[in-house]
Amino acid sequence: MIGPTVHVTHPWNVTIGDHSQIGDYAWLYAIGPIRIERHAMVSQKAFLCTGGHDYTQPSMPLATGPIEIGSGAWVCADVFIGPGVAIGAGAVIGARSAVFRDMPSMMVCMGVPCRPVKPRNTPQGQS
Repeated sequence: MIGPTVHVTHPWNVTIGDHSQIGDYAWLYAIGPIRIERHAMVSQKAFLCTGGHDYTQPSMPLATGPIEIGSGAWVCADVFIGPGVAIGAGAVIGARSAVFRDMPSMMVCMGVPCRPVKPRNTPQGQS
């Protein structure tokens, strides 16, 4: 399910798995690849940004990196995910977090910058 107000630049760079959701006003800035695995959720106003500029160079050339959201992960409201970041399967990224490095599977992660905080507990028999 993709909300009617989702903005996607370069949709040919986006892969979304079965039974995943993208919330209203989310922005997929896909100048590089974005892969969202199955059963993942990207909540409203999240910003997945695959590009930036290399500020160490005077001409500030474009630099891109892929973003991967693992199966069963939840990217909560108003989260920023930068280029080259992978969110592990089943991870939860807390609201308004800013993610600049990979986050591990099955962990609740939050903050600016985002950090793993505690394991994600699931009901018995589910993952």
